[in-house]
Amino acid sequence: MAGVGLAAVLASSGGTSVDPPVPRGFPGAVPAFMLGAGVEEVGDGRMPGAPRGAAARDRRWLDRARPLGAAAPRWARRLYRRSLLVLRASVARNGAAVAGARPGWAYVWPRDAATAAIALAGSGYRTEARRIARFLARLDLDAAARFDTTGAPVPGRAAQGDAAGWVAAAARAAKLEPRFAANLSDRVATGFEWRDRADYQEGAPGDYLANALASAASGVPFASQTGIKHTGSAELARIAGEPGSGWDSGAAWGVRPFGQSSLFPAIRRTLHRAAASSGRFGIVPSQRWHGGEDPWTAPTAWVALGLAALGDRRAALGLMADLRRAATPLGLLPERVDAETGAPASTTPLAWSHAVAVLAIRELWPRAST
Repeated sequence: MAGVGLAAVLASSGGTSVDPPVPRGFPGAVPAFMLGAGVEEVGDGRMPGAPRGAAARDRRWLDRARPLGAAAPRWARRLYRRSLLVLRASVARNGAAVAGARPGWAYVWPRDAATAAIALAGSGYRTEARRIARFLARLDLDAAARFDTTGAPVPGRAAQGDAAGWVAAAARAAKLEPRFAANLSDRVATGFEWRDRADYQEGAPGDYLANALASAASGVPFASQTGIKHTGSAELARIAGEPGSGWDSGAAWGVRPFGQSSLFPAIRRTLHRAAASSGRFGIVPSQRWHGGEDPWTAPTAWVALGLAALGDRRAALGLMADLRRAATPLGLLPERVDAETGAPASTTPLAWSHAVAVLAIRELWPRAST
């Protein structure tokens, strides 16, 4: 929407629950399109109000990105480019990738930062991905759920059970140098515990599906970890041993990046159940979600990613349409949006959501091999 600045976008949500007009919590350079007037494409030279040279720097950086396939629609290319710029802004020089530009979100969560590294590596930004992976490899993952940009644990939330798996996945995607990767492999292999810990929903400790899938990065078979075998097309329950705990969108992680091929039939069924629950703006994280009815953009994007990777393109595109409706006029993805209006209801933009969106778009429109 030409002429719509970031301040107007955020003001439309009611103002108090989202970021200030110009984000100040990002450690990197805020993209020109977020500082000036909204324009249809990044780098078209029409950015009144943007810092001098910012648009040109953005264009030069985006020129390094791996292109999408020729069939990618215009909206996908636009979201891809803007998402990459959001990720660039989220990463400090030392590799600390923060979740969002807002008090309480300007911290490093291992899974969020790892997803950013995986998305950047897949898009041609290996240098940036390695910086993030190096930062993550140095963290004491047992110390806390989140860390400040120096690597110090942030008190108040205990370590979550997916951290080591996500960090290992980021290291693989970034092709982390041996001196970092060896240390990380030793730490993961010696037993980072995923059981009886909170998962990405940051609630009570438990034996959660998403944590078990992430821990597969250590090389221990999923069924051995949980003590439960999932066969055929049975759905995967959110909590191990509790079928009544319902579906969990985190089942998608068993496809990308923690490929557990023996579980694909069960994952497919689970993801279709999740997709069937989608409203106009996406899905909530899980069937028994207690956080209200507002859709969350990251789970919407990762279910689309999982379905696309499983070959269920139609279902994936349906969720991507929901994600597009949840985006602001500038193409920014809030953490969650109002279920009725689609207005941002939390941090905008959320780097994690943009990282998963990049991965989903690349899965749906890969460039043909030459």
